[in-house]
Amino acid sequence: MAAPNVVNVSTITGITTFLSLTSTNATLLLSNAASSGKILKINSIIVANVDGTNSADITVRLHNAAAGAGTSFALASTIAVTADSSLVTLDKSSSIYLEENRSITVTASAANDLDVVCSYEEIS
Repeated sequence: MAAPNVVNVSTITGITTFLSLTSTNATLLLSNAASSGKILKINSIIVANVDGTNSADITVRLHNAAAGAGTSFALASTIAVTADSSLVTLDKSSSIYLEENRSITVTASAANDLDVVCSYEEIS
């Protein structure tokens, strides 16, 4: 369960993933398996409120185990995203690395109001 040495990288693949939060349960945004041999550099997490009337809160948590398991730590906690607006919860100037056996979950205060877009680099 070691992170690859980023000096001896053989492949860097840019990836964008996205999801709509259809419930108020924690939803897995990104996971790095325990034996992946990869490190994920998270460049941005952007949350958009698609509801034209109501504000909704977003919580983004980093987990010390894959698949949303283990202990979690807040990257953003119950931050209001006003109607028809976006919130940058993480950008390239504050990027983080998601090592093996780590994951990120997102939770909305209202179902069907928030979309999440995550841009990252898969490094191996």
